[in-house]
Amino acid sequence: MKIGCCLSCCLTLHSQTWIRINQLGYTTHGIKTGIYCSKNKEVIDSFKLIEAGNKTTVASFPAGEGFGSYGPFQQTYRLNFSAFHAAGLYYLQAGTTISPVFSINDTVYNGAADFCLQYMRQQRSGFNPFLKDSCHTHDGYTLYAASAGLKDSSHIDVTGGWHDASDYLQYSSTSANATFHLLMAYRDFPQVFADHKQSNGLDSSNGIADVLDEAKWGLVWLLKMHPSDGLLFNQLGDDRDHRGMRIPKEDSYYGKGFERPVYFITGEPQQRGKFMNKTTGTSSTAAKFTSAFALGYTLFKNQDTAFAGLLKTKAFSAYAFANRKTGVTQTVSVVSPYIYEETDWEDDMGLAAVQLYDLTKQQHYLQDASNWLKDASTQTWQGKDTARHYQFYPFINPGVEEFAIASNSKKNKISIMQLYKQQLEAVWRKAKHNAFYRAIPFIWCSNNLTVAFATESYWYRKATHDNQYAELEQAAFDWIFGCNPWGKCMVYGLPSKGDTPVDPHSAFTHLKNYPINGGLVDGPVYTSIYNGLIGIKLTHEDRYKDFQSDLAVYHDDYGDYSSNEPTMDGTANLVYLLAAREYESHTAISIPAPKKINHHHVTFSHGAIIRSDSTQKEIALVFTADEFGEGIPKITAALKQEKVKGSFFFTGRFYNNPFNSAAIRLLYQHGHYLGPHSNDHLLYCDWSKRDSTLITRGTFIHDFTLNEEAMKNQFHYDPTVKYFIPPYEWWNDDVSRWCHESGISLFNLTPGSATNADYTYPEMGSSYVSSRDLLQHIKKLTQRPNGINGYILLIHAGTDPRRTDKLYDHLDELIHYLKAKGYHFKRIDELLNQ
Repeated sequence: MKIGCCLSCCLTLHSQTWIRINQLGYTTHGIKTGIYCSKNKEVIDSFKLIEAGNKTTVASFPAGEGFGSYGPFQQTYRLNFSAFHAAGLYYLQAGTTISPVFSINDTVYNGAADFCLQYMRQQRSGFNPFLKDSCHTHDGYTLYAASAGLKDSSHIDVTGGWHDASDYLQYSSTSANATFHLLMAYRDFPQVFADHKQSNGLDSSNGIADVLDEAKWGLVWLLKMHPSDGLLFNQLGDDRDHRGMRIPKEDSYYGKGFERPVYFITGEPQQRGKFMNKTTGTSSTAAKFTSAFALGYTLFKNQDTAFAGLLKTKAFSAYAFANRKTGVTQTVSVVSPYIYEETDWEDDMGLAAVQLYDLTKQQHYLQDASNWLKDASTQTWQGKDTARHYQFYPFINPGVEEFAIASNSKKNKISIMQLYKQQLEAVWRKAKHNAFYRAIPFIWCSNNLTVAFATESYWYRKATHDNQYAELEQAAFDWIFGCNPWGKCMVYGLPSKGDTPVDPHSAFTHLKNYPINGGLVDGPVYTSIYNGLIGIKLTHEDRYKDFQSDLAVYHDDYGDYSSNEPTMDGTANLVYLLAAREYESHTAISIPAPKKINHHHVTFSHGAIIRSDSTQKEIALVFTADEFGEGIPKITAALKQEKVKGSFFFTGRFYNNPFNSAAIRLLYQHGHYLGPHSNDHLLYCDWSKRDSTLITRGTFIHDFTLNEEAMKNQFHYDPTVKYFIPPYEWWNDDVSRWCHESGISLFNLTPGSATNADYTYPEMGSSYVSSRDLLQHIKKLTQRPNGINGYILLIHAGTDPRRTDKLYDHLDELIHYLKAKGYHFKRIDELLNQ
């Protein structure tokens, strides 16, 4: 067990303000957000990104609007620094408050999925490779199976599988779900996983990825739990297991030596403490068997033909069993009322049908899958404030993703993904109102729901290329690794220097100080749930008492089984999510990219770069046009004479005007940069209330796409980085987020440069500024420390005819002067060479 005070508490022992970050780290081009939290109603305007080694500020960002109270805090802000891309070690600072140190690089996820497999191996029943000993070798004796020809107490060999959590119960539904996630992880990201273990979990490679070895361990036990067509069992052991913490060995709690009861699926209600559960059918568990067996066949058919053949046979027999009586199978308890109260089963049938389609290519399975999945679409926790324990299980519906993969119809793929979109939108409607973007209910296993939600968001984004929920997805991922009110990473030992659980509800740690590396703990629960639970008593002073609230609690304490107990199935889902993250970061690395900008001394505003490196005497001349462009011939001539490259950003209306075609093509031939400036020169946000967005994301994307199409009609436009200056040079945080989600690099002129006032004319009264005054202003700026280093100067390529004093007529004079001062002119893509 780890010893010592938590990192976040040590850093801010007497503080009333904190900054929460993802302690695992951020990728260079990924979404990067921290959360500023205050017990007071403190207001911040900006925050800094500071290099940890030399403690120098490398970038500053606006804090944006506060989100107000959440949980224990009176004020919160989202600190978005996604526009920063340089690798290194950093921390955030807002006022006097600093965050823990974190990494930005494209290796932050390396090995994380394999790390979590350690917990899966440690959960093995039968031979346990961590203990190098065997346990539960006498399982088990049957119950409820008389209708299938087995008297109660008949022996059946079901040794193996995984213990469900820190107790030693074993459930078919969670084991089948975990097995399926491990199989998917290998199928989708085989290059992520290593081979360091034998099939029994001991050290030494065997030519098979460790994740596939672990999945096979689950498959072998599921085969035992479905030994013949008429026999399929739902669980091994029951809540009599909870009579005491012990290292797994042999249990004698059940009245039949060391054997444990094995509960047959009858499709009828069975025991729940003093009552009966609400089982209605055979589908939910049996269909999960089908999916695991079918995908297992696909992955093992070229490695072990006999084993794969058995899996294929059992996939069909389990599906037949699922159809015996369509409905849900709940678990059994004897002493207490706590069970897995699953009420949905259509999602399991849909996934099973997709997997059988993959095996047979018989169209009726795909049609059945479509029907089941649509029926299941309303059976979800997304958008709800609460749910019963494991009511909607699995917490994610993989059938939608699998249907999208299996379908050869783009129309069907888009249609099925709308089921995910509805769920994501239901969460987003609530999440967008708090700084943590949190709208996942704090029920038991809230971390499992969080991991499932991040995975579903990833599947939606990957299938549709719609990034509108990408920041919501990242917020869920960040939550797991410390960007939550408690500043707590929820995975034991990951990252190694993070504030991870030190006293989980686990016999391994509590009795033997054995690490449970990679185990995902349950996570925060509603305070109202916690206060009503049986038998909870904290064993030491609450280190997180400052962060508990009437909303939710989390305790890093062995005594809290509701928030600090690791689970096998949640960890298996996390293995998939971490594998996806590692794969994406590797994919990003493998794509050749131009040299990155030096972000030291770079200035951002509302997510846009407004000044490049202020230590370098480099500037960019940017020219924009919408309605007027009469100055382009003079501008082109001056740039050619001075051997300077400029950057031109025109609206779609300007590009589509045939009178401008010759000038546009000449600019392109001379090697100037040409980019978008919106199609219809839209006003994105209110002039007086900047956070009031006047357009929708859909309108923004549609308008930008039309602008790009207009450019492609004039010249070859296929940039590695899409640089974009907003219309009216006016934008807000929404626009910045949309740009980031769509791979658009947003920038703007440097405030205070004033050259953009060249659009004014005398009839505007005091707003009018002459070209001579604009030139004098630039000259004064060059006299200051750092002058106009890194400036982005904007000059309009054309102005209203009522302005006869055109600044572009003085372009050669301006260039002469700045060259004499030692300035070098760069295209915008060179100045912002990301």
